[in-house]
Amino acid sequence: MGQKINPLGFRLGTTQNHHSIWFEKPKNYCKSLQEDQKIRDRIKNYIDNHRVSYGTKQRILDIDIETDYISRIQIEKVRDFVQVIIYMGLPTFLIEKPHKIKELKGDVEKVLHCGNRKLTISISKIGNPFVDPNILAAILTHQLKNRVSFRKAMKKTIEVAEKKGFAKGIKVQLAGPIEGREMAGVEWFRKGRVSLQTIRTKIDFCSTTVRTIHGVLGIKIWVFANGKS
Repeated sequence: MGQKINPLGFRLGTTQNHHSIWFEKPKNYCKSLQEDQKIRDRIKNYIDNHRVSYGTKQRILDIDIETDYISRIQIEKVRDFVQVIIYMGLPTFLIEKPHKIKELKGDVEKVLHCGNRKLTISISKIGNPFVDPNILAAILTHQLKNRVSFRKAMKKTIEVAEKKGFAKGIKVQLAGPIEGREMAGVEWFRKGRVSLQTIRTKIDFCSTTVRTIHGVLGIKIWVFANGKS
């Protein structure tokens, strides 16, 4: 049987970088790792809750999608300083309302237990959000929750990556009780090249879940965005 490996971990040090940058003693490593997860969870929950209340949408290829999606959260730590950089596609309310960043900072400090450490949070807008697999997964999730046919939703997501993001290749996979089927299954579509075994090829990947009226579906998206091979 084929052995699957995470495309991001497979390319660490070549085309991918770590999202947490710090050194820690072995006895404190687990605590620091859990701290990173708490920071990411708190930021994602804050942005998800405020995205709904802010209500900003953008029309992309005949579909209305919400804005302020997170691509990744990078955490850098030194002895008395913690820097959090939130990379986002289509940011709106955190840019237009700077006081929201201060509010978010206070929210994160509650779980961080800073003590003498200084926390800074900054927003960075990614250049091409429509080749980011996390944002494409959010677009697919938005369609599935609106009860769009899974085939139509997957093809539209591929179309967004191809026409708006100029992706060289993309593969989208759904797994679970698709459209209420009694037995869980796997459906996928691919367009272009997705060279998973070529390490120098920059493949971006994400894996997430979406809760629908039929149950929980797993989403995996691979994107080949550049011309290297």
